[in-house]
Amino acid sequence: MSDVRIGDAERERTAARLADEVGTGRLTLAEYEQRVDRAYAARTAADLAAVTADLPSAVPRPTPSSSVPTARRLPVGAAWAPWVATSAICLIIWVATSLGAGHALYFWPMWVAGPWGAMLLLGTLTGRALPAPGPCARSLPR
Repeated sequence: MSDVRIGDAERERTAARLADEVGTGRLTLAEYEQRVDRAYAARTAADLAAVTADLPSAVPRPTPSSSVPTARRLPVGAAWAPWVATSAICLIIWVATSLGAGHALYFWPMWVAGPWGAMLLLGTLTGRALPAPGPCARSLPR
């Protein structure tokens, strides 16, 4: 088995495993760079096995269970709060300009609050609220 030639997929898996080992503290960045170079230069399974021979066996990552939701959702109040704040600001501006003019001006805030509110209402009624933003974490290249 040691003379079996390997492909890019095997090299990529080994490089990803080495990156995980840096994350756990088993390898320094200098060791990581050296081993990744050796992994990409490997031609046979034996060459590749030598790169990770002194590391513990790869532990499979836990898969999320079906009972855990895959996407976090914003609470309904968090989705509506920006709309309420923006609508209130527009309404205050309209009231102030109407009072300054001495009569009611064209009610332009409806063009700000109306379409946005309609889309929020549709999302709330159908249960398709906006997903919560994910973390912007960077990891080592895989």
